[in-house]
Amino acid sequence: MNLLDYTLDELKSLFKEEGILEFRADQVLKGIYLGHNIDEISNIPIVLRGFLKEKFSIGIPEVVKNLVSKDGTEKFLLKFDDNNIIEVALMKYFYGNTICISSQIGCRMGCKFCASCIDGLIRNLTSGEMIGEILSVKKFTGQNINKVVIMGSGEPLDNFDNVLKFIYVSNKEYSLNLGQRNITLSTCGIVPKIYELARKKLSINLAISLHATNDDQRIKIMRIAKSYTINEILEAARYYFKETGRRVTFEYALIEKVNDTKEDADRLSKLLKDIVCHVNVIPINNISNVCFKRPDVKRINDFINILIKKGINVTKRRELGKDIEASCGQLKNSYFAKF
Repeated sequence: MNLLDYTLDELKSLFKEEGILEFRADQVLKGIYLGHNIDEISNIPIVLRGFLKEKFSIGIPEVVKNLVSKDGTEKFLLKFDDNNIIEVALMKYFYGNTICISSQIGCRMGCKFCASCIDGLIRNLTSGEMIGEILSVKKFTGQNINKVVIMGSGEPLDNFDNVLKFIYVSNKEYSLNLGQRNITLSTCGIVPKIYELARKKLSINLAISLHATNDDQRIKIMRIAKSYTINEILEAARYYFKETGRRVTFEYALIEKVNDTKEDADRLSKLLKDIVCHVNVIPINNISNVCFKRPDVKRINDFINILIKKGINVTKRRELGKDIEASCGQLKNSYFAKF
């Protein structure tokens, strides 16, 4: 059993059943989140340490590869005890460090421009394993983490309960003490789960991968579009803002000669004109064994400028780690290609 999968209340309840004083649960979790192994938690009895080592593990994955970009971005391959590997990126900004974590090993959403989907879904990550990603990187780098983006491998809303528990636990003082407004969840647009998330009335940031301006176009690049139309996604975004007061970010991956024309920019402006939102334009990376290509600089700038002129709040994602395969799935795929 992974101690990181437990909330404080859950561990207190377990300790009570075992005849262990409940306040020990607080000592144990605080020690773990400070980076100690069980033997290093010196303020608990030796007998309790023995019990913990017999019954529990601390699910912090091992760093098997670390690459550092010229711009300071770091990419990690992390291996869990079952030998499954996931990716994490640490991005450094003037306001602090942002970590991009994975929510699943692989992904079953099948977005054609994403390297994470190539081998499909292997399994979900638990809430403790997601926390373990952060603790692993903190221990390896010795740096604080200010913001978390659930935007690595996997679809967070396809692992709803574990992701929700991660958000809840990471917010606690005994844990990462991470404010919800410093957490961003990125989804390809599982509409019923967006409504369910909205009803939780969290303060997290929601990013929805739109990537197209009509349904026919979206179906060609995103399998999820066969289940939910763009209009349904936009209605869900309106509902999310109504319930939470948090504006939605629409991610738009620009793909050469697929969704990057002036007509696309005009249609996108019309779709979003009455929604409190922000558009994050993301020129795609060229990925081996994926046929889509990145537009040239002029097409990118023309697209963005049209949105600006139409009154849409838009930015172009700051590109970090291009020299170390920082896009989701790229580093993992190249790592396994060597074996």
